[in-house]
Amino acid sequence: MKTISVISPCFNEEDNVAACHAAVREIFERELPGYHRQHIFVDNASSDRTVEILREIAASDPDVSVIVNSRNYGVFRSTFNGLRHATGDAILVMLPVDLQDPPELLPEFVQLWESGYDIVAGARSDREESLVLRGCRWAFYRIVNSLSDFEISPDVGEFQLIDRKVLEAVLKHEDHYPYIRGIIASVGFKKIIRPYTWKARKRGISKHNVFMLVDQALNGIFAFTRAPLRMCTFAGIAISILCVLFALFSVIAYFLSDTAAPRGTTTIIVALFFLSGIQLFFIGMLGEYVTSIHSQVRRGPLVIEKETINVAGAEAGRAPRSVGAKA
Repeated sequence: MKTISVISPCFNEEDNVAACHAAVREIFERELPGYHRQHIFVDNASSDRTVEILREIAASDPDVSVIVNSRNYGVFRSTFNGLRHATGDAILVMLPVDLQDPPELLPEFVQLWESGYDIVAGARSDREESLVLRGCRWAFYRIVNSLSDFEISPDVGEFQLIDRKVLEAVLKHEDHYPYIRGIIASVGFKKIIRPYTWKARKRGISKHNVFMLVDQALNGIFAFTRAPLRMCTFAGIAISILCVLFALFSVIAYFLSDTAAPRGTTTIIVALFFLSGIQLFFIGMLGEYVTSIHSQVRRGPLVIEKETINVAGAEAGRAPRSVGAKA
């Protein structure tokens, strides 16, 4: 019997974890009876009753595994660590417990996977969210695809079913801040995209604020392309050429003009602030790359697990252990 693994990250989701577990279990019992279920919940040190509820679920359902992190490491790092514990022949990379990504699509994903596709990616073609957020997401994917050496399918997130060999290729990446959808896109393999409607959250409060979305967007851009640095180089050359041309024009105008040449105080002030702004922008961009490199070379643990329940080769409530970046 083949195993399907489902990874569900969570943080302060006491209103949703039980509903997520019940929905996935019902889908397997009703539509996927020939497959074994492995449902891995990865908790980012919730401060509410989430962990308590997960312990109760795992105690009554041996197909549920729980990983509790020592602190909040963010959704990408905790999900990537959850993928390390997945034993399935196919893996649903991320099913958030708020069920905004519909688990009802899992049987169709499995059918497409069985037909020969290595990656079955869900695309959020329609979103029940504000027009501003929708526009920002649209712009982000277009910017990343215009700068990257490979294409990240628009509106595709981590709601993807991937084959075991794809997972093994993904886990070879030693990344301190893994941008999972970008890593999956970069490894290749045969893919099909299934559009769906991304539902509005029904219970609880979303933990993704504007700053987190911006951080994830910058990580996606700086992790997979050198184009921003190339842009800085070409912009610097272009500005230098324009400055030289302006200087030549000023000298020629001084000798050919019949009137006295202006003192140029306004020009100097404008040029000074303009070039200073450009320099600060470029320094900030370099800082993003340096920060990323610094975090990568320090080789710290990807996450530190505080507790594991029903995890293969682990005992519930065992002593904390660190999980490094190496696969």
